[in-house]
Amino acid sequence: MFKSLSTSLIAQGILALAVGVIALAWPSVTVLALVILFAVYAFIAAGMQAVRAFSSAKAGPVFGHLLLGLADLAAGVIALAWPGPTALVLVLIVGVWAVIDGLVEFSAAFASGEPAGARAMFILAGLATAAFGVVLCARPGIGAVTLALLFGLFSLIAGIWMLAQGIELRRTDKTLHPAHSPHEEKNPV
Repeated sequence: MFKSLSTSLIAQGILALAVGVIALAWPSVTVLALVILFAVYAFIAAGMQAVRAFSSAKAGPVFGHLLLGLADLAAGVIALAWPGPTALVLVLIVGVWAVIDGLVEFSAAFASGEPAGARAMFILAGLATAAFGVVLCARPGIGAVTLALLFGLFSLIAGIWMLAQGIELRRTDKTLHPAHSPHEEKNPV
């Protein structure tokens, strides 16, 4: 069991490292890949809405699910037809989300009963997240590349962590294996 888990962690670590290097080397390709991934998601969502529409017993939900499915289908087609503007819109969505999240974190700092250290961390995290969102909204073109670079850095860090965990797990398995072997003979007492 340890060996298969360690092998899995090592393989995932190597894959994450490769994705991280590609994302850092070609951030514009990474942005395009994210747009294509969004289009695939939109097509899958359209299919799921169609399934929901035709599995409903009433006419009202059928019409609503079909409209949502058409909107999802249109979003996927638009994403593939115009990847540049789609990337900018996705960056703006992430920017607005970051601003809202930052404001919520900032306001959480003033909830009753928070210790001073936690309050300071909420304030700092909220301000940093909101500032990040404002920068993304102000410069979405640069923001798309920045998101691709952040994705690449995250993939590199996650890959190194998974690789290290897989190697450590394999090393631990080798030290534990001789101590308890299921094939050992039992001495009758």
